[in-house]
Amino acid sequence: MPRDYYDILGVNRSADKEEIKRAYRRLARKYHPDVNKEPGAEERFKEINRAYEVLSEPETRARYDRFGEAGVSGAAASGFQDLGDIGGFADIFESFFSGFGGMGTQTTAGRRRSGPARGDDLRLDLKLEFREAVFGGEKEIRISHLETCEVCSGTGAKPGTRPRTCSTCSGSGQVRRVTRTPFGSFTQVSVCPTCNGTGQVIEDKCEACEGKGQKQVTKKLKITIPAGVDDGTRLRVASEGDTGQRGGPPGDLYVYLFVNADPEFQRDGINVLSEIQISYLQAILGCRLQVNTVDGPEELTIPPGTQPNTVLKLENRGVPRLGNPVSRGDHLITVGIEIPNRLTAEERELLEKLAKIKGERTGKGGIEGFLGNFFHK
Repeated sequence: MPRDYYDILGVNRSADKEEIKRAYRRLARKYHPDVNKEPGAEERFKEINRAYEVLSEPETRARYDRFGEAGVSGAAASGFQDLGDIGGFADIFESFFSGFGGMGTQTTAGRRRSGPARGDDLRLDLKLEFREAVFGGEKEIRISHLETCEVCSGTGAKPGTRPRTCSTCSGSGQVRRVTRTPFGSFTQVSVCPTCNGTGQVIEDKCEACEGKGQKQVTKKLKITIPAGVDDGTRLRVASEGDTGQRGGPPGDLYVYLFVNADPEFQRDGINVLSEIQISYLQAILGCRLQVNTVDGPEELTIPPGTQPNTVLKLENRGVPRLGNPVSRGDHLITVGIEIPNRLTAEERELLEKLAKIKGERTGKGGIEGFLGNFFHK
């Protein structure tokens, strides 16, 4: 007894057309002969195609729901006939075949799967140091992708030979069976079992690529990192994905950038953030000192009376604006002030004298009063 078509696709009898289509795509990807080499996968794939063919068309589904298998098969004579693409079927083939090295079905009537197909896009994750992301530059990367076999020029056939047109499907890559029943005629479309949908049969395979027409190749590339990139920036390197099949164009390489944390600097948009610690005397009297920036050492002026957590700015020492490297952000420096835990006798004596003078003016005596009065004035 044939299996229930709803059970084959794993859907309820009340499933709508979109649910049936999603179930079909998922199962077709899983059991397609180009992907699944397990015993029985090809038969399962044909079974899935048959179930979808019946349930995707409202009329045949209605007959199946009412009469079962008898309503969609019957005892009428059947044969192979090329009737062109069934509406919707080619679209589904395109959607799931496009993930397998570009083996996409053309949806235009009369176009065959044996035509050129674009290669797959590839992704590479690349880590950058903080300053590399700020200023950009050239990076050398290594990628592994499919290239057209040079020995057979991508045909998959041994040099001196050529693939022949599949006699089963006449090069279309699909076989169609028309069944006539008392309820009308319907057509079953499936991948040609002889050529697996390519429309060609290779009798003498190229030894270099084992008949695939493509080889996995590792190569070095130099790419340009623009100034100002950040975590998650995506760069497109045209035509460096997998090569297309049957003379189709190659896919692209997408490089995703990730920036390593820096022990000294942080980033806030196009501004660079950092911190410095100065002594309480430097804060009181002010000073000039060198600080590190992404451009190297720079002189920073600490104004007299600088308070804790004051933010000082070095203009145009931040991150270049992506796409406009002439425009840069600022470097914002948060000032921390170190208060000593211990004093020498001489330091204490001097501070007490200063505190006495300050206290006489403000009415607050002692070192603590002096320092507190200063840092919170």
